[in-house]
Amino acid sequence: MGRISVVIVIAAGLAAGCGGSSPSSGRTLDALMKRAGPDVPVIAGAADFQPGVVRFPFLVLRYDGQAVERPTAEVWLATGRGREPFAHTVARLESIDVPGRSAAGANVHRLYVAHLSIPRPGRYWLVAEPTGARIQALGSFDVSAHSASLAVGSRAPRSDTPTLATAKGDVARLTTRQPPDLGLLRYSVAASLAAHLPFVVTFASPAFCDSRTCGPIVSVVDAVRRRFSLAKARFIHVEAYRDLEPRNGFNRWVRQWGLPSQPWTFVVGSDGRVRAKFEGPLSAAELVAAVREVLRIDSR
Repeated sequence: MGRISVVIVIAAGLAAGCGGSSPSSGRTLDALMKRAGPDVPVIAGAADFQPGVVRFPFLVLRYDGQAVERPTAEVWLATGRGREPFAHTVARLESIDVPGRSAAGANVHRLYVAHLSIPRPGRYWLVAEPTGARIQALGSFDVSAHSASLAVGSRAPRSDTPTLATAKGDVARLTTRQPPDLGLLRYSVAASLAAHLPFVVTFASPAFCDSRTCGPIVSVVDAVRRRFSLAKARFIHVEAYRDLEPRNGFNRWVRQWGLPSQPWTFVVGSDGRVRAKFEGPLSAAELVAAVREVLRIDSR
């Protein structure tokens, strides 16, 4: 439930900042970790990766549990701790909070996002160093040949997700968010596909977000919905658990989309194909950029 990954977003938005060769001057990741300052683990906010350009969100926490929040962080990527990095990029701090809403976990309002070019399946290691901070974070993650979730470019399942109309106005059957996100409960996925309209759908259970990096996803999606109130785009929230109870397991709509965890957010074009997907938290700025790109493509 607490895993996050905002996997492959629109390629044009990812190209900037994806590193080429590393300026490590022959140093391995272990050597980079010997620089001055404390060594801490990377708190990864992603789990479902496949080869390509992926979005890797993460936290760097001091020993007292407080997040380091410098505007940027350098990131080196290698195939092992004792290997020289083959890529270097700059991660940027993204806000996952929404004014007036609680943030993810205790005192976590922002996290870093790195865009990494992953050539093939395997285990990868990285070192992250927030710019100007004397602290290094080490982490690793696995890349599978194929994502466990619905791939970008795939046709969205025609899921007859619940709405205010099908629930006969019984909001308590539709959402665990307080106050209820009424603006996200008007349309189903199936109806949006039939209407040939672009849409955003988030599968999330706000009351059951137990990770420091989970994020107020529904609040972010609702805020972006308001930004696009005049656009021909729909925004949909679907709870993740059957009867809104985690003990009942994931509901059929989450299973239809092949989701191994929650929350997930997808951006779908008017052609019914997935254009972008995000596992876990994302910033309003990132989702706005993805929606704008879809609207730009659909207006051609």
